[in-house]
Amino acid sequence: MPSTVKDRISAEFSRHEPRVIELSHRIAAQPELAFEEHKTAAAIVELLRAHGGFVIEEEVAGLDTAFAATAGHGSLVVGLCAELDALPGIGHGCGHNVIAAASVGAALALAEAADDLDVTVRLLGTPGEERGAGKKIMLRNRAFDGLHTAMMMHPQLKDMATPRTRALGHWSVSYHGHTGHASRPFQARNAADAVTIAQVAIGLLRQQLRPSDRVHTVIKEAGSAVNVIPGHAVVECMVRADTLKEVDALWARVRGCFEAGAVGADVTMQVSEPLMLLNGFQHDAALAALFQSNAEALGRVFPDYPDQSLGSTDMAEVSVQMPAIHPVLSFNCPPEHGNHTAEFAAAAAGPEGDRAVHDGGLALAWTIADAAQDKEIRHRLTDAGPFRWADAAEEDQ
Repeated sequence: MPSTVKDRISAEFSRHEPRVIELSHRIAAQPELAFEEHKTAAAIVELLRAHGGFVIEEEVAGLDTAFAATAGHGSLVVGLCAELDALPGIGHGCGHNVIAAASVGAALALAEAADDLDVTVRLLGTPGEERGAGKKIMLRNRAFDGLHTAMMMHPQLKDMATPRTRALGHWSVSYHGHTGHASRPFQARNAADAVTIAQVAIGLLRQQLRPSDRVHTVIKEAGSAVNVIPGHAVVECMVRADTLKEVDALWARVRGCFEAGAVGADVTMQVSEPLMLLNGFQHDAALAALFQSNAEALGRVFPDYPDQSLGSTDMAEVSVQMPAIHPVLSFNCPPEHGNHTAEFAAAAAGPEGDRAVHDGGLALAWTIADAAQDKEIRHRLTDAGPFRWADAAEEDQ
């Protein structure tokens, strides 16, 4: 029976694949920023409605572009996440068009066999992964309630079933000095100088950090005219480490660098509340192993890379609440054309992206079928009960 069900799923995936690939290209051609993904969400919902068989809810979790589409009536409820947003100035440089299309393809392939597998498939359109942690908002607003597990696939430059995905903290730092004419600098207090001092201090700090720690900044504002001494400057800073506890400890040291800038330039400093706080990812080993096996059946190879690093993701917030996987599949691109580059966005819209949609979507669908038919895995998932945010909130307290 397992091979028969998976053959049916494969046939369904093949039947829908041309429209799914077209969807990926359409999303890539109209990149939209976090929480502004109206055309992207509409394109996915349009395809699902044309298929039929899905109960679709739009504007879920109080987010304009979030949606949920459900097929099947089974006792094992599985979530597939379709990320929607693009990067400013780059487009889909993290391949979210591929992620969305792969999850859509998996959902369409599973819809016909869902009841036979005793599975309910819920496709979740998740906005704001790049900025704003949309999945974290959706968790708190109960869009993930009722799931036993959640999964997605992400394109990268390596095939990895359990990539190392770190915790993250994100802050905005503002300096306030006094604007003045560049010919009379002694009458001003240069906020941009505070940024320079802070950047130098952070650079010196990096030599004392652990190999797994990351600190990166972007200057959002630091003056606009060469003959005007800027009295205002804004820097955004991200700190990454293996756990949120380690992020907090590292941020205390990084914040000291920003404070040094304020002291050195004789300006005041204001630090925002965290713009994002994300956990490191907790992979479900059994589900990840199923995905790897299915991806290998499609020709993928998973070397034991010494470096399995993969940035950060709001999907990690889901993984600390329920069993989840976030494997990555490779594009055949040079190292300098990796994630968050224009070259990666171009690859995501071309044959490499199409290959990842096929392999990722079909491997996800097969993984769900395998999990549904594996008594040990199925019982472990269902015996824990469906996720409820109220329960998670009580545990957090």
